[in-house]
Amino acid sequence: MSTQTNIRCLIVDDEAPARAVIKKYLSDIPGFEILQECKNAFEANEAILTLDPDLIFLDINMPKFTGLKLLETLRRPPLAIITTAYREYALESFALDVVDYLHKPFSLERFVQALNKTRDRLGSLSDKISGSEISASVDTASNTGKEFIFLKEEGQVNRVDLHSILFVEAVGDYLSVTTSQGKHLSYMSMKKLMNLLPGDRFARIHKSYIISLSRVNTIDGGRVYIGDKSFPIGATYRSAFMELVKSHMG
Repeated sequence: MSTQTNIRCLIVDDEAPARAVIKKYLSDIPGFEILQECKNAFEANEAILTLDPDLIFLDINMPKFTGLKLLETLRRPPLAIITTAYREYALESFALDVVDYLHKPFSLERFVQALNKTRDRLGSLSDKISGSEISASVDTASNTGKEFIFLKEEGQVNRVDLHSILFVEAVGDYLSVTTSQGKHLSYMSMKKLMNLLPGDRFARIHKSYIISLSRVNTIDGGRVYIGDKSFPIGATYRSAFMELVKSHMG
C-alpha cells in the first residue's frame, strides 16, 4: 500500500463509549480514515459489502450476532482488530487470522502497536498484489487486439465477445461475467481471467470485481459506475486503476 493512501476503517461496537475511544485514538494518528461506525454486526456486514474497508475494529459480544460470527460469514473479510472486554476468545480470534486482540480498556500505546501490525500486513498484501498486477500486465500485453475469449460453463465452452463484457464479479469459486446479452458463470480465478483479458481495456478494481473501461460512465467518490450499478474501488487496486484511467485521458 502506498504511504499516501489512508487505511479505510469501520468501527463496530454496540457501545457508544467504546466507539468513541477508538475514534478519539484514531483522530491523533495520521493515515487512517473512518468510513462508518456500526452498532451491530448486521450494520457492519452491509457496510463491509458496500464500502470495502481495509480494516475493521470489531467488538465480540454484540446482540444477536457476535463479531466472530460476522468474520466467519464473510467470504473475503477485511483485516480485523478485535476490541473486547473478554480474554477467553483470543485463540478463536487468531484462528480467524485477526491482526490483533485488544482487551478493554486498552492504552493508546497498545492501540498504536495494533495499527503498526495492520500497516505491516497491508504493506505485505500490497506488495503481493502489485507483483501480480505487474505479471498480469506483462501477460496481457500480448492480448491487445484480442476480440473474444472462451469460457467453460455447465459442460460447454462458450465464446464471449470482449466488447460485450460490462463487468465480472467473483461468486465463491466462480466468476459471474455480465455482458450486454446476459451472464456467464465459469469456474475460474480472477487472476486467470485477467491474464486472458487485454490489460489496456479491462481493470481489476477490487478483490471481487473486474470492469471494462469502455463501459464506465463515471468514477466518483471511490466508486465506478456502469449503467445503474456501482462498484467500490479497493484500496490496494486504486493506484494502478487510476494510472490506467489517466492513460486514457486526453
